[in-house]
Amino acid sequence: MGEKILYAFISVFLTINYGFLLNGLIRKIYARVGRRHGIPFYQMYIDLLKSLALRTNIRHGVMFYLGPVFRFTGGIGLFLFMPVIFGSELFANFSFSGDLLLLLSFQFFGTLGMALGASESGHPNSAIGVTRGLAQMTAVEVPFVMALMAIAVQYQSISLHEIVAAQQGGITNWTLFTNPLAVVAGMLAVLGSFMRPPFDVVLAPQEIPIGPPTEYHSNYMVYLQSNRAIYPLAKSILIMNLFFGGATSFGEMMLKTFLVIMWSVFVGVSFPRFRVEQSIRWFLGIPLIIGVLAIVYVQFFLN
Repeated sequence: MGEKILYAFISVFLTINYGFLLNGLIRKIYARVGRRHGIPFYQMYIDLLKSLALRTNIRHGVMFYLGPVFRFTGGIGLFLFMPVIFGSELFANFSFSGDLLLLLSFQFFGTLGMALGASESGHPNSAIGVTRGLAQMTAVEVPFVMALMAIAVQYQSISLHEIVAAQQGGITNWTLFTNPLAVVAGMLAVLGSFMRPPFDVVLAPQEIPIGPPTEYHSNYMVYLQSNRAIYPLAKSILIMNLFFGGATSFGEMMLKTFLVIMWSVFVGVSFPRFRVEQSIRWFLGIPLIIGVLAIVYVQFFLN
């Protein structure tokens, strides 16, 4: 067990650093699209050191300070309870039979924690952010769960390790080719999880100049910055395992997760931000319909 924990620490360390560098690259891409030079790709490390050097005298309720901890725990938990590299003891983490249900819980865990933390801040606009965040995340989860149900029925398993194992043996065994409807529904739904345009309705940087980046600082901001590195990457690894055959090497994992994240970046630089009701209506429209069709397809054509 001690060796397993050590491997998990190494896995988290390598992946979170990859996430920091990837986030720096993404911000650089956004800047170049806007015809700006942008920040250096290592800016995330500078921001992290700045936050660690700060101290705060602001006092709120206990839940306000637990919000960033819950947020970071959601990202770390999502990463630790799924296999990162198939067949690798170092990157196997703590995956187990039926872990897909636990992974779904971790996706919502951080959002609920931040909602409870915002309620302790005392700011009148906190309720706006909480309402937007929970409403959009609920709308996102509905089509995504439809896609997961189709995959679980297809492979007769809710173990992520078994789902990845079933996709080995060639690219044609990937869910992308055996159940494209589930992949389309999942890839459309996951856009809301990354919270990039046009689905960045929670922070709404052009509309509300407040929120976690300004209310949380010092060590609490470190948790949020670290989660921004680990959570999108963990989500991308989950998508890779479900739809694209998993990965059998660290290089393959980096390539596939990079392409998954670039999917959200491409959409983000191509479309302006939705209003809240537009975002919710969109997720409960086409992605949900395709998710339902994926279940029908599996039930009548694959079983």
